[in-house]
Amino acid sequence: MTLTKYRNLWDELEDFPRSMKLFEDTVNRAFGDVALRPWTPAVDVVETENELAFTVDLPGMKQEDIDVNLENGTLTIKGQRRFEHEENKKGYHRIERSYGAFSRAFALPDTIDTEKLDASYKDGVLTIKAGKREAAKPRSVKVAVNNN
Repeated sequence: MTLTKYRNLWDELEDFPRSMKLFEDTVNRAFGDVALRPWTPAVDVVETENELAFTVDLPGMKQEDIDVNLENGTLTIKGQRRFEHEENKKGYHRIERSYGAFSRAFALPDTIDTEKLDASYKDGVLTIKAGKREAAKPRSVKVAVNNN
């Protein structure tokens, strides 16, 4: 037999502000100020024989608004894309691009040499290359076969 706790009207009203706040946050996120909408830039991660390469799409961002950090084997990319508009300018019919702060974090494998990290930014694309350690690179070994 399942027991269900009886909740009177006063119990329900105590929870109302909390549920109303959740609803309000959801509506604000969906329809609110574009500067407050969360966004996540797209990232491609490609592994080659010698390195791990990250390509991050950050259109419309300035280099000084991007922060790349490597700490304890975690690569963190942070930044903020600002919505710049003039208050007296009207005529926006639709704003679909997202703005605001973002943060992406990637755990790097032990095969990465943290001293071999290079980052460049050009035409709205951030490229980060993390070199592999020599021991982690694949190598081939010739095996001699005796014909006896």
